[in-house]
Formats: sequence, C-alpha cells, structure tokens
Amino acid sequence: MGVFCLAKKSTSIRRFLAVPLLSGVLLLGLSANAQEPPSAPQPQAASTAPNSRGETFGGINYVGGSSFLHGPVSPFKAQHVPAPNLSNSPRIEQLMRGGKVYLSMSDAVALALENNLDLAIARYNLPIADTDILRAKAGNSLRGVATGLVQGTPGGGQGGIGSTTGSGAGGTTSGAGGAGTGAAGLVQSTSGAGPGVPQFDPTLNANLSEEHAKTPQSNTVFTGVPSLAQNTGTVNFSYNQGFAPGTSLSVGFQNNRQTTNSLFNTLNPTLNSNFRATLTQHLLQGFGMGLNTRFIRIARNDREIADVAFRNQVIETVSQIENIYWDLVSAYENVRAKERSLALAQKTLSDNQKQVEIGTLAPLEVVRAQSTVATNQQALIVAQTNLQLQQLLMKNALSRSLSDPVLAAAPVIPTDTMAIPAEEPVTPVQDLINDALSHRPDLAQRRIDLTNREITRKAAANGLLPSVDLVAFYGASGLGGVQNPLSVCQPGQTGFLASICTPAGRIPTQGYSDTFSNLFNSTAPDKGMGLQVNIPIRNRSAQADQMRSELELRQAEMSMQQLQNQVAIQVRNAQFTVQQNRAQVEAAEKALELAQQSLDSEQKKYALGASTNFAVLQTETDLATADSNLVQARTAYEKSRVELDRVTGYTLLRNGIVLDDAFTGTVTKPPVVPYVTPRNDGSPTQQQQAPQGAAQNPGASPIAQLPK
Repeated sequence: MGVFCLAKKSTSIRRFLAVPLLSGVLLLGLSANAQEPPSAPQPQAASTAPNSRGETFGGINYVGGSSFLHGPVSPFKAQHVPAPNLSNSPRIEQLMRGGKVYLSMSDAVALALENNLDLAIARYNLPIADTDILRAKAGNSLRGVATGLVQGTPGGGQGGIGSTTGSGAGGTTSGAGGAGTGAAGLVQSTSGAGPGVPQFDPTLNANLSEEHAKTPQSNTVFTGVPSLAQNTGTVNFSYNQGFAPGTSLSVGFQNNRQTTNSLFNTLNPTLNSNFRATLTQHLLQGFGMGLNTRFIRIARNDREIADVAFRNQVIETVSQIENIYWDLVSAYENVRAKERSLALAQKTLSDNQKQVEIGTLAPLEVVRAQSTVATNQQALIVAQTNLQLQQLLMKNALSRSLSDPVLAAAPVIPTDTMAIPAEEPVTPVQDLINDALSHRPDLAQRRIDLTNREITRKAAANGLLPSVDLVAFYGASGLGGVQNPLSVCQPGQTGFLASICTPAGRIPTQGYSDTFSNLFNSTAPDKGMGLQVNIPIRNRSAQADQMRSELELRQAEMSMQQLQNQVAIQVRNAQFTVQQNRAQVEAAEKALELAQQSLDSEQKKYALGASTNFAVLQTETDLATADSNLVQARTAYEKSRVELDRVTGYTLLRNGIVLDDAFTGTVTKPPVVPYVTPRNDGSPTQQQQAPQGAAQNPGASPIAQLPK
C-alpha cells in the first residue's frame, strides 16, 4: 500500500546532553587552571552503552524480556529477582586488626561503594527503568522512573542523624524534570499525551467450545420437530498486531460444526468456515513511525536519566562518606586534644598540691585546680562519647548489617588525617562554573527531560488532527457437510414433505478440508476498502493537551535556566567557603601557637613569682580552646573541599571512582582520595598503613602535630 511510503523516518535522539555526564566527562579532563591535587588520579572510562548497567541485574534481561526462543512457555513464566544480599563485603574484615577497624579515607570510599545501603537501594532504579523500555516495545504507556536521591544514611549529610529524605518506590523522592510537585506544581501531566500507540506485541485469541441446546418449538413449520436439538462445536481464532507507521492488522478465522434434528436442514452436520483480514492505516492522527515509537524513545531517555541519577547518587553518597570520615577524624583529634588538656590540668593540680604541702601556696588554689580538672574531665567524656557516636555512624554507613557483634563492638581508628596544602590553589570562578554546567548530573537530567517534553509536545500537536483511516479487508466463506438424512425424500412420500425434500445423493458430501480450501479459491470472496473519518467538532480536549504540553515545555526551560543560576551561586559559595575556611585554619594555627607560647611564658613567670596560679589555669583553658578550634577549623576546611568537588560534579573524577564498580558493588580499582595524609602517632598498625597513604599524596604537606 502506497500509504506506507509516507511514513516519516524516526530521527534518532541525539543524547549529546547526557554525554558530558556519562562518557564525555572522562575525555574532557580538567582545564589547565583546574584545582587539582598534586597527584590527581587519572579518570577511568566507564561503559557508555545505554543499557550497559541494569539490564541483566540479578541475571534477568529486563530490556529484552523472555521470548519463545527461550522455551515455549518462557514468556508466561514469572521472573524472580534474587533476594538482596545483606552480608558485608570481605573488605571490612581485612581492615580489622586486634578487634579494631583501621580505616583510611580510600578504604572508606571503597567500602561505601560495596556496602552502603543508599547505593544498594538506588541500584534497583536502573533495572526498573529497563522494564519501562520493555513495556514501551510492546506499545504500552510508561510507568516512569524514580530518580530522586536516597538519603537514609545517618550523619554527614542533610538532616543530621537519622534523617531519611527518600521515599516511594525504590526509596526515591521524585522523577527528573518538572516544575515542582504537590498542589502548587506540575508533575509531567501531559507525558503520554497524543494519539494512542499501536500494540506492537501481537495477540492471539482462541475460542474453543462445545454446546448442546434443546429448544421447544411453538410450531413445526420451520423445523418439522416439536423440540429442536442442536449440538454446536466452535473453533475460532483471531490475530491482532500494530506496526510503527500507524498500521493495524486484524485477522479473524471462525469455524463451527453443527448437528440438528431439524427435518428441513439440507446439511447435517453443517460445517461453516470463514476468515477476514483487515488492514487499517492512520492517515492523519496517529500517522508516522516517529509518533508511534515515542514511548520507546522516551523510555530510553528515561533510562539515561536513571543512569545519570545513579551517578548523582554515587556523588552524594561519596561526599557524605567523606564528611562522616572527617567528622570521625575531628572526633578522634578532639579526644586527643581533651586528653592533653586534662593531662596538663592534672599536672598543675599535682604541682599545686605539693606547694600547699610545703606551705608556699594557699589551699584555695588546689580547689581552683581541682575545678579545672573536673571541667576538663567532663569535656573529655563528652568528646569520647561523641567519638563513639561517630564510629557507630561510620560503621553503619560502610556496612549493610551490624548484626556481627565483633563489628558492632569494634572501634574505628582513622589512619588518615587532614592535609592542608602549603598554598591554596585558586581556580577562576567562571572556569569552575563552566565545569559544573558540563558535569553536574542534575543538569544532565533536566536536559534529557527537555528532550522528552519536546517529544510529548509533537505528539500532542498530532492529537489535534482529525482521525482519517484507510481500511481494506479481504475474506471468504466456506460451507460443507453431509446431506441431512432427515430431509431425504422417502419412497411414496407425498404432500408438503415431498415438495421440500431432497433426493438422495443430490448433495455431495464435503468434509472440512474441502470447506477450508474453498476459502482460498474465490468461491465466496468478501473484500472491500474505504475510509473511516472521525472529526471532533470542537476538539477542546486535544486543544487543552496541546497547549498544556507547550506551557509545560516552556516552564521546564525556565526551570532549567533557574537551576543553572543556582549552580553558579553554589559554585561561587563553595569556592568562597574553601577560601574562608583556609583562612580560619591559618588563624586557628596562629591562635594555638600563641596559646602555647602564652602558657610557657605564664608558667615561667609563675615560677619566678611574677604571676598567679589563676593566670596559669586561665592560659591552660585558652590553650585547650585553641586546640579544639584548630581541629574544628581543619574539619570545616576539608568538608568545604568535599562540597566544592560535589557542586562542580568532580567527585568521582577527583577520587578515581569507576562508575561501573559503584553499580556492581565490587570495587576493582581502589579509589584514591586526594588531600589526605597518613596519621603518624606512633601506632605500629598505623605506621604499616603509612606507605599506602603516602603513595596517594606524594606531594602533600603533613599536618603539624598538635602539642602533647
């Protein structure tokens, strides 16, 4: 049929919007002025196939499904997804020595990729998106994909301890794009608008039945018997399938065999067979391959959105793990600082007690020193309990289950500490903004969503057209059977029955094979063609969908611009925060140096009788405060660097994380986290791990040890 020649070729969707996130980012590299650590890891190319991850999740092909090639009943068998693996990876046991977990920053990131439950939950969104592709291939509408962040790991993230912002199927918040949610926003309300899509999956229907009916007759004129008995066997089949140009094929094949006690039926049993093949082609509304394959294209775009969303989840989770680690380091350092303060206060108390014994100091000074010791003991207890909490948060973030009592009771010892570069590299803010616009996953999701909205807009515009269908059909009928012995003329028969009876042997016997062959020899053809026209007079529903799809597209474009503006502000703020926190670290270091020298000076003056015990205790308190302030300043600085990498989209690249490792949950290439240095506090186990950290940052400057 010539009408098919008019079908538009479906233009492939150019996914250039997602390329910077999925593959191009690994080829672009950092700019010449990029803010890099001395030993920045080389990026690893990740698989960029649209369904390289997720389509065989759990050994099931979610995109292709099961076909008859896998077995005659394979399409009708349920696919059972394996139960989730809730056991921890062996890596965490390898880090345990002497009942303690010695954890470096790189080990923490690797464990998060393998065990973190936020990532484990988000992984299911990829095969869920694959099922939409399979559904679209059948010609059905989409169920949508969940792309929000899963944030159920306490500590180090939004909402503080115990906060969980993820909800809904897959543990996620919402789909990509849109202009908001809830009463004041839109949620892709015109997605799927436009003419219905043909059912690409063929369907075969069958009706097999056997019926016995006995019906009393009010007269015998038409049957010749007072009670008509009929046995009817039916074997009917129908086949229906749609095609991308807007074509529908329907084939019906009906057969029945009937026996009766009627005296006037010529054939008994009677065989009836007929078929009709009907071809319908949309000419206006619903015409075109691009239109009718739109769900497949949208589903594949949604799959790319799910890929980018998972990348965003990995970035957020890794950033959270880094923040938790720095909180752990801060708590660990804070305990050491409080221990130094307590030891100094106890030494002062001991000296005062000796002076009181020899009568050179008033007893009140001992009470004053005891008060300082008690205060420092309280501060140490607070610091120790906070450290225990941070250790618990870290173990929870890096494990799938804390049911192992050994792991639950094991303290976590951070083997890396904070590294402050000698000079803070400053990248031009516009370069950082450009990097963020190219690498941010949320921006890539919005770009792909705009492509989907454009597809929907075109479909809604096509829905305005009248429905004009070209219909052509061809069929035939066949009749067969055996001459009814009840209607055969009997010898000596007279009257009415003699006038309607059939002489024996006049009607040849025809079996089903003869009846079936008559369908194809043009004995009784049934053919024709025509147009079916449906013109909605006012067409208001289609107008509303078309206008709304346009409005939502324009609204999404404005939302995209708003997000770009927000990204620019976030990048500027993150860079400013790094600079401010660097200055805070330098100020805290000077304050600590001043407090140490002031204490030394005050102790010397006190030894010479030029100062008081109260002044010495006060300078000890000032030193303890300066010690804690430096720990907090360094923690804030490291977190600000984590945030700068997050808002520019460089977290994975900076840490050398392979995205496929994050999906599979098996780390093949250990991450290399920059700007950390191995701790050197004399622990033999930690000294054994020092070369690993040193290899990560050969040019990093070690932190000056706090005074003991």
